[in-house]
Amino acid sequence: MAQGRQRAQRLRQVFFGVWIACSAAGVVAQEPKTTLVMPSAPLLPQQAGEWARQPENAAPPTNPDSRLDTVLTEDGLKRSDRAAYRVGAAGPTVTITAREFIDATGAHAAYSYLQKPGSAYRGVGLGDETNLTGDHYLFRSGTSIVEAEGGRGEKIEALLSRIQVGLPKVGGPKGLAPKLPALLPAKGLQRDSVRYALGPVSYEALGGVLPGAILGFDKAAEAVTAKYAGKGSLTLLTYPTPEIAGDRLRAIEEEIHREGGKAGTVVLRRTGTLVGMTSGAWGLVDAKETLQGINPKMDVTWNKQMPPEFHVEVRKTYSLLSSILIFSGFGALAAIVLGVGLGAGRAGIRVLQGKPAASEPEFLRIDLSGSAVPLQQNGNRTETKG
Repeated sequence: MAQGRQRAQRLRQVFFGVWIACSAAGVVAQEPKTTLVMPSAPLLPQQAGEWARQPENAAPPTNPDSRLDTVLTEDGLKRSDRAAYRVGAAGPTVTITAREFIDATGAHAAYSYLQKPGSAYRGVGLGDETNLTGDHYLFRSGTSIVEAEGGRGEKIEALLSRIQVGLPKVGGPKGLAPKLPALLPAKGLQRDSVRYALGPVSYEALGGVLPGAILGFDKAAEAVTAKYAGKGSLTLLTYPTPEIAGDRLRAIEEEIHREGGKAGTVVLRRTGTLVGMTSGAWGLVDAKETLQGINPKMDVTWNKQMPPEFHVEVRKTYSLLSSILIFSGFGALAAIVLGVGLGAGRAGIRVLQGKPAASEPEFLRIDLSGSAVPLQQNGNRTETKG
Protein backbone atom coordinates (compact mmCIF):
# COMPACT_ATOMS: atom_id res chain seq x y z
CA MET A 1 0.00 0.00 0.00
CA ALA A 2 2.80 2.38 0.92
CA GLN A 3 4.50 1.67 -2.40
CA GLY A 4 1.24 2.37 -4.28
CA ARG A 5 0.85 5.72 -2.51
CA GLN A 6 4.41 6.65 -3.44
CA ARG A 7 3.72 5.83 -7.09
CA ALA A 8 0.54 7.91 -7.05
CA GLN A 9 2.41 10.83 -5.48
CA ARG A 10 5.12 10.62 -8.14
CA LEU A 11 2.51 10.59 -10.90
CA ARG A 12 0.88 13.69 -9.42
CA GLN A 13 4.25 15.47 -9.37
CA VAL A 14 4.96 14.50 -12.97
CA PHE A 15 1.60 15.67 -14.32
CA PHE A 16 1.82 18.87 -12.25
CA GLY A 17 5.13 19.67 -13.97
CA VAL A 18 3.56 19.01 -17.39
CA TRP A 19 0.66 21.33 -16.52
CA ILE A 20 3.07 24.14 -15.53
CA ALA A 21 4.98 23.77 -18.83
CA CYS A 22 1.78 23.91 -20.88
CA SER A 23 0.54 26.92 -18.93
CA ALA A 24 3.76 28.79 -19.74
CA ALA A 25 2.98 28.40 -23.45
CA GLY A 26 -0.24 30.33 -23.01
CA VAL A 27 1.49 33.39 -21.56
CA VAL A 28 2.34 34.64 -25.06
CA ALA A 29 -1.35 35.18 -25.81
CA GLN A 30 -2.03 38.48 -24.06
CA GLU A 31 -5.24 40.41 -23.87
CA PRO A 32 -5.47 43.45 -26.21
CA LYS A 33 -4.73 46.79 -24.53
CA THR A 34 -6.83 49.92 -24.87
CA THR A 35 -4.90 53.12 -25.60
CA LEU A 36 -6.45 56.48 -24.80
CA VAL A 37 -5.45 59.15 -27.34
CA MET A 38 -5.92 62.72 -26.16
CA PRO A 39 -6.84 65.29 -28.85
CA SER A 40 -4.29 68.01 -29.58
CA ALA A 41 -4.82 71.41 -28.02
CA PRO A 42 -6.23 74.00 -30.47
CA LEU A 43 -3.69 76.23 -32.20
CA LEU A 44 -5.63 79.40 -31.41
CA PRO A 45 -7.22 79.99 -27.97
CA GLN A 46 -10.68 81.33 -27.20
CA GLN A 47 -9.26 84.10 -25.05
CA ALA A 48 -5.84 85.79 -25.18
CA GLY A 49 -5.66 88.40 -22.46
CA GLU A 50 -8.26 91.06 -23.25
CA TRP A 51 -8.65 89.73 -26.80
CA ALA A 52 -11.66 87.47 -27.39
CA ARG A 53 -12.13 85.09 -30.31
CA GLN A 54 -15.07 86.07 -32.51
CA PRO A 55 -17.58 83.76 -34.27
CA GLU A 56 -16.35 81.77 -37.27
CA ASN A 57 -17.80 84.11 -39.91
CA ALA A 58 -15.95 87.10 -38.44
CA ALA A 59 -12.66 86.12 -40.14
CA PRO A 60 -12.85 87.35 -43.75
CA PRO A 61 -11.20 85.25 -46.47
CA THR A 62 -7.88 86.41 -47.85
CA ASN A 63 -6.89 86.82 -51.48
CA PRO A 64 -6.82 83.35 -53.02
CA ASP A 65 -3.47 81.82 -53.97
CA SER A 66 -3.99 78.89 -56.32
CA ARG A 67 -0.61 77.40 -55.38
CA LEU A 68 -0.81 77.85 -51.62
CA ASP A 69 -2.44 74.52 -50.76
CA THR A 70 0.07 72.61 -52.90
CA VAL A 71 3.00 74.47 -51.36
CA LEU A 72 1.80 73.84 -47.81
CA THR A 73 1.37 70.15 -48.61
CA GLU A 74 4.95 70.03 -49.94
CA ASP A 75 6.12 71.60 -46.69
CA GLY A 76 4.35 69.02 -44.51
CA LEU A 77 1.32 70.88 -43.15
CA LYS A 78 -0.34 69.02 -40.26
CA ARG A 79 -3.21 71.33 -39.33
CA SER A 80 -4.28 74.97 -39.41
CA ASP A 81 -6.64 77.32 -37.60
CA ARG A 82 -8.03 80.74 -38.48
CA ALA A 83 -9.83 83.19 -36.21
CA ALA A 84 -10.67 86.84 -35.68
CA TYR A 85 -9.93 88.59 -32.35
CA ARG A 86 -11.29 91.78 -30.92
CA VAL A 87 -11.14 93.74 -27.68
CA GLY A 88 -14.65 94.50 -26.45
CA ALA A 89 -17.69 94.77 -28.72
CA ALA A 90 -16.65 97.55 -31.08
CA GLY A 91 -12.85 97.44 -31.28
CA PRO A 92 -10.77 96.71 -34.38
CA THR A 93 -10.66 93.12 -35.59
CA VAL A 94 -7.38 91.28 -36.10
CA THR A 95 -7.44 88.15 -38.27
CA ILE A 96 -4.93 85.46 -37.29
CA THR A 97 -4.01 82.26 -39.14
CA ALA A 98 -1.88 79.60 -37.42
CA ARG A 99 -0.38 76.55 -39.14
CA GLU A 100 1.50 73.61 -37.63
CA PHE A 101 3.98 71.55 -39.67
CA ILE A 102 5.68 68.19 -39.21
CA ASP A 103 9.01 69.82 -38.37
CA ALA A 104 10.77 73.16 -38.26
CA THR A 105 12.20 72.54 -41.75
CA GLY A 106 8.71 72.56 -43.26
CA ALA A 107 7.70 75.56 -41.16
CA HIS A 108 10.75 77.51 -42.38
CA ALA A 109 9.94 76.62 -46.00
CA ALA A 110 6.36 77.86 -45.57
CA TYR A 111 7.63 81.03 -43.87
CA SER A 112 9.95 81.60 -46.83
CA TYR A 113 7.02 81.27 -49.24
CA LEU A 114 4.62 83.48 -47.26
CA GLN A 115 6.94 86.33 -46.31
CA LYS A 116 6.38 89.51 -48.25
CA PRO A 117 9.05 91.96 -49.45
CA GLY A 118 10.05 94.15 -46.56
CA SER A 119 12.57 94.55 -43.79
CA ALA A 120 12.99 91.73 -41.32
CA TYR A 121 11.40 92.62 -37.98
CA ARG A 122 11.75 91.07 -34.55
CA GLY A 123 9.19 92.10 -32.00
CA VAL A 124 9.42 91.28 -28.31
CA GLY A 125 9.20 87.48 -28.03
CA LEU A 126 7.83 87.01 -31.53
CA GLY A 127 9.22 83.67 -32.63
CA ASP A 128 12.44 82.53 -34.27
CA GLU A 129 11.82 84.52 -37.48
CA THR A 130 9.61 87.58 -37.86
CA ASN A 131 8.55 89.71 -40.81
CA LEU A 132 6.36 92.82 -40.80
CA THR A 133 5.05 94.54 -43.90
CA GLY A 134 2.46 97.26 -43.31
CA ASP A 135 -0.04 95.70 -40.92
CA HIS A 136 0.84 92.13 -41.90
CA TYR A 137 2.76 90.16 -39.25
CA LEU A 138 4.37 86.83 -40.06
CA PHE A 139 6.48 84.84 -37.61
CA ARG A 140 7.74 81.28 -37.15
CA SER A 141 7.92 79.62 -33.75
CA GLY A 142 9.41 76.13 -33.85
CA THR A 143 7.21 74.02 -36.12
CA SER A 144 4.43 76.62 -36.42
CA ILE A 145 3.93 79.83 -38.37
CA VAL A 146 1.44 82.59 -37.56
CA GLU A 147 0.04 85.38 -39.77
CA ALA A 148 -1.84 88.40 -38.44
CA GLU A 149 -3.57 91.17 -40.38
CA GLY A 150 -5.63 94.17 -39.29
CA GLY A 151 -3.31 96.36 -37.26
CA ARG A 152 0.11 96.84 -35.72
CA GLY A 153 1.53 98.09 -32.47
CA GLU A 154 2.09 97.02 -28.89
CA LYS A 155 -1.42 95.61 -28.36
CA ILE A 156 -1.19 93.44 -31.48
CA GLU A 157 2.25 92.19 -30.47
CA ALA A 158 0.95 91.40 -26.97
CA LEU A 159 -1.82 89.31 -28.57
CA LEU A 160 0.70 87.49 -30.79
CA SER A 161 2.99 86.85 -27.81
CA ARG A 162 0.15 85.18 -25.92
CA ILE A 163 -0.70 83.06 -28.95
CA GLN A 164 2.93 82.04 -29.32
CA VAL A 165 2.99 80.70 -25.75
CA GLY A 166 0.21 78.24 -26.61
CA LEU A 167 1.77 76.92 -29.83
CA PRO A 168 3.07 73.30 -29.86
CA LYS A 169 6.62 72.86 -28.57
CA VAL A 170 8.77 70.27 -30.34
CA GLY A 171 12.27 69.22 -29.28
CA GLY A 172 15.00 67.13 -30.91
CA PRO A 173 15.83 67.14 -34.63
CA LYS A 174 12.27 68.07 -35.61
CA GLY A 175 12.56 71.33 -33.74
CA LEU A 176 15.75 72.44 -35.55
CA ALA A 177 15.62 74.85 -38.47
CA PRO A 178 17.37 73.71 -41.68
CA LYS A 179 21.09 74.41 -41.94
CA LEU A 180 21.20 74.73 -45.72
CA PRO A 181 20.48 78.52 -45.79
CA ALA A 182 23.38 79.05 -43.38
CA LEU A 183 25.78 77.76 -46.05
CA LEU A 184 25.16 80.79 -48.28
CA PRO A 185 28.27 83.01 -48.41
CA ALA A 186 27.64 86.31 -46.64
CA LYS A 187 29.67 88.56 -48.94
CA GLY A 188 27.31 90.42 -51.27
CA LEU A 189 24.26 88.42 -50.17
CA GLN A 190 20.90 90.20 -50.52
CA ARG A 191 19.25 88.70 -47.46
CA ASP A 192 15.69 89.58 -48.42
CA SER A 193 16.14 87.46 -51.58
CA VAL A 194 16.87 84.18 -49.74
CA ARG A 195 14.18 81.60 -50.47
CA TYR A 196 14.00 78.03 -49.22
CA ALA A 197 11.85 75.29 -50.83
CA LEU A 198 10.99 71.63 -50.30
CA GLY A 199 8.96 70.99 -53.47
CA PRO A 200 8.90 71.78 -57.18
CA VAL A 201 5.85 74.08 -57.02
CA SER A 202 7.26 76.28 -54.24
CA TYR A 203 10.72 76.28 -55.83
CA GLU A 204 9.44 77.58 -59.16
CA ALA A 205 7.02 80.01 -57.48
CA LEU A 206 9.93 81.52 -55.53
CA GLY A 207 11.90 82.23 -58.69
CA GLY A 208 13.96 79.07 -59.13
CA VAL A 209 16.14 79.10 -62.25
CA LEU A 210 15.74 75.36 -62.99
CA PRO A 211 12.68 73.19 -63.71
CA GLY A 212 11.53 71.90 -60.34
CA ALA A 213 10.72 68.46 -61.76
CA ILE A 214 14.40 67.58 -62.39
CA LEU A 215 15.75 68.50 -58.96
CA GLY A 216 14.64 65.35 -57.14
CA PHE A 217 12.25 66.76 -54.57
CA ASP A 218 10.58 63.33 -54.56
CA LYS A 219 13.89 62.05 -53.12
CA ALA A 220 13.82 64.45 -50.15
CA ALA A 221 15.78 67.28 -51.77
CA GLU A 222 16.08 70.73 -50.19
CA ALA A 223 16.78 73.91 -52.18
CA VAL A 224 17.79 77.46 -51.30
CA THR A 225 18.20 80.32 -53.76
CA ALA A 226 19.62 83.79 -53.20
CA LYS A 227 20.76 86.82 -55.16
CA TYR A 228 24.12 88.55 -54.85
CA ALA A 229 24.58 92.24 -55.49
CA GLY A 230 26.02 92.97 -58.93
CA LYS A 231 26.43 89.29 -59.76
CA GLY A 232 23.55 86.86 -60.09
CA SER A 233 21.81 83.97 -58.35
CA LEU A 234 23.24 81.13 -56.29
CA THR A 235 21.36 77.85 -55.91
CA LEU A 236 22.24 75.23 -53.30
CA LEU A 237 20.67 71.77 -53.26
CA THR A 238 21.13 69.04 -50.67
CA TYR A 239 20.19 65.35 -50.83
CA PRO A 240 20.10 62.36 -48.47
CA THR A 241 23.03 60.56 -50.18
CA PRO A 242 25.96 61.47 -52.46
CA GLU A 243 24.62 59.01 -55.07
CA ILE A 244 21.36 60.94 -55.41
CA ALA A 245 23.28 64.22 -55.53
CA GLY A 246 25.49 62.92 -58.36
CA ASP A 247 22.50 61.68 -60.32
CA ARG A 248 20.69 65.04 -60.04
CA LEU A 249 23.88 66.91 -60.94
CA ARG A 250 23.99 65.04 -64.26
CA ALA A 251 20.32 65.87 -64.87
CA ILE A 252 21.02 69.57 -64.21
CA GLU A 253 23.98 69.51 -66.60
CA GLU A 254 21.77 68.07 -69.35
CA GLU A 255 19.18 70.80 -68.77
CA ILE A 256 21.84 73.54 -68.88
CA HIS A 257 23.22 72.19 -72.18
CA ARG A 258 19.70 72.03 -73.59
CA GLU A 259 18.98 75.67 -72.69
CA GLY A 260 22.26 76.93 -74.11
CA GLY A 261 23.43 80.28 -72.70
CA LYS A 262 20.07 81.48 -71.34
CA ALA A 263 21.11 80.99 -67.69
CA GLY A 264 24.20 83.22 -67.94
CA THR A 265 27.41 82.18 -66.20
CA VAL A 266 26.73 78.65 -64.97
CA VAL A 267 29.25 76.90 -62.74
CA LEU A 268 28.32 73.59 -61.10
CA ARG A 269 30.04 71.91 -58.15
CA ARG A 270 29.16 68.91 -56.00
CA THR A 271 30.55 68.30 -52.52
CA GLY A 272 29.21 65.10 -51.00
CA THR A 273 25.45 65.53 -50.75
CA LEU A 274 25.55 69.24 -51.68
CA VAL A 275 25.17 70.63 -55.22
CA GLY A 276 25.89 74.29 -55.90
CA MET A 277 25.16 76.30 -59.06
CA THR A 278 25.67 79.91 -60.10
CA SER A 279 23.59 81.64 -62.78
CA GLY A 280 23.19 85.16 -64.12
CA ALA A 281 25.83 87.87 -64.46
CA TRP A 282 28.59 86.24 -62.44
CA GLY A 283 32.20 86.59 -63.47
CA LEU A 284 33.71 83.18 -64.07
CA VAL A 285 36.43 83.64 -61.43
CA ASP A 286 33.97 84.94 -58.81
CA ALA A 287 31.56 82.09 -59.48
CA LYS A 288 34.26 79.45 -59.03
CA GLU A 289 35.66 81.06 -55.88
CA THR A 290 32.19 81.36 -54.36
CA LEU A 291 31.36 77.69 -54.89
CA GLN A 292 34.80 76.53 -53.74
CA GLY A 293 34.32 78.47 -50.50
CA ILE A 294 31.21 76.47 -49.59
CA ASN A 295 32.40 73.49 -47.54
CA PRO A 296 29.52 71.94 -45.59
CA LYS A 297 30.20 69.89 -42.49
CA MET A 298 29.27 66.25 -42.84
CA ASP A 299 27.72 65.99 -39.37
CA VAL A 300 24.58 67.94 -40.35
CA THR A 301 21.46 66.40 -38.77
CA TRP A 302 18.95 65.37 -41.42
CA ASN A 303 15.48 66.35 -40.23
CA LYS A 304 13.67 66.26 -43.56
CA GLN A 305 11.17 63.45 -44.07
CA MET A 306 12.40 60.64 -46.28
CA PRO A 307 10.41 59.79 -49.43
CA PRO A 308 7.43 57.38 -49.09
CA GLU A 309 9.20 54.49 -50.84
CA PHE A 310 11.93 54.62 -48.17
CA HIS A 311 9.36 54.18 -45.40
CA VAL A 312 7.70 51.34 -47.34
CA GLU A 313 11.00 49.44 -47.53
CA VAL A 314 11.64 50.04 -43.82
CA ARG A 315 8.20 48.68 -42.95
CA LYS A 316 8.76 45.62 -45.16
CA THR A 317 12.09 44.89 -43.48
CA TYR A 318 10.61 45.40 -40.02
CA SER A 319 7.68 43.11 -40.83
CA LEU A 320 10.01 40.38 -42.14
CA LEU A 321 12.32 40.52 -39.11
CA SER A 322 9.35 40.57 -36.73
CA SER A 323 7.84 37.51 -38.42
CA ILE A 324 11.15 35.65 -38.20
CA LEU A 325 11.52 36.47 -34.50
CA ILE A 326 7.93 35.46 -33.71
CA PHE A 327 8.27 32.19 -35.66
CA SER A 328 11.59 31.40 -33.94
CA GLY A 329 10.11 32.17 -30.53
CA PHE A 330 7.08 29.92 -31.08
CA GLY A 331 9.36 27.20 -32.47
CA ALA A 332 11.62 27.33 -29.40
CA LEU A 333 8.63 27.34 -27.06
CA ALA A 334 7.06 24.39 -28.88
CA ALA A 335 10.36 22.45 -28.65
CA ILE A 336 10.55 23.11 -24.90
CA VAL A 337 6.94 22.06 -24.32
CA LEU A 338 7.37 18.95 -26.48
CA GLY A 339 10.61 17.99 -24.72
CA VAL A 340 9.08 18.45 -21.28
CA GLY A 341 5.98 16.51 -22.33
CA LEU A 342 7.92 13.56 -23.75
CA GLY A 343 10.24 13.47 -20.75
CA ALA A 344 7.35 13.60 -18.31
CA GLY A 345 5.52 10.90 -20.26
CA ARG A 346 8.55 8.62 -20.21
CA ALA A 347 9.01 9.23 -16.49
CA GLY A 348 5.33 8.46 -15.89
CA ILE A 349 5.58 5.16 -17.77
CA ARG A 350 8.63 4.12 -15.68
CA VAL A 351 6.78 4.97 -12.49
CA LEU A 352 3.80 2.84 -13.61
CA GLN A 353 6.22 -0.04 -14.26
CA GLY A 354 7.55 0.21 -10.72
CA LYS A 355 10.85 1.74 -11.73
CA PRO A 356 12.30 5.05 -10.54
CA ALA A 357 11.34 8.08 -12.67
CA ALA A 358 15.00 8.79 -13.45
CA SER A 359 17.64 6.16 -14.15
CA GLU A 360 21.34 6.10 -14.86
CA PRO A 361 22.14 5.75 -18.59
CA GLU A 362 23.50 2.38 -19.71
CA PHE A 363 26.59 2.45 -21.89
CA LEU A 364 28.16 -0.24 -24.07
CA ARG A 365 31.96 -0.23 -23.78
CA ILE A 366 34.30 -2.09 -26.07
CA ASP A 367 37.87 -2.53 -24.84
CA LEU A 368 40.39 -3.58 -27.47
CA SER A 369 43.43 -3.50 -25.18
CA GLY A 370 43.36 -7.26 -24.55
CA SER A 371 43.60 -6.89 -20.75
CA ALA A 372 41.07 -8.00 -18.16
CA VAL A 373 38.42 -5.34 -17.78
CA PRO A 374 35.66 -5.35 -15.17
CA LEU A 375 32.25 -5.16 -16.82
CA GLN A 376 28.88 -4.38 -15.33
CA GLN A 377 26.16 -6.78 -16.46
CA ASN A 378 22.69 -6.88 -14.91
CA GLY A 379 23.96 -5.13 -11.82
CA ASN A 380 26.65 -7.82 -11.13
CA ARG A 381 30.38 -7.32 -11.61
CA THR A 382 32.23 -10.00 -13.58
CA GLU A 383 35.69 -10.29 -15.02
CA THR A 384 36.73 -11.42 -18.42
CA LYS A 385 40.17 -12.50 -19.41
CA GLY A 386 41.77 -11.63 -22.69
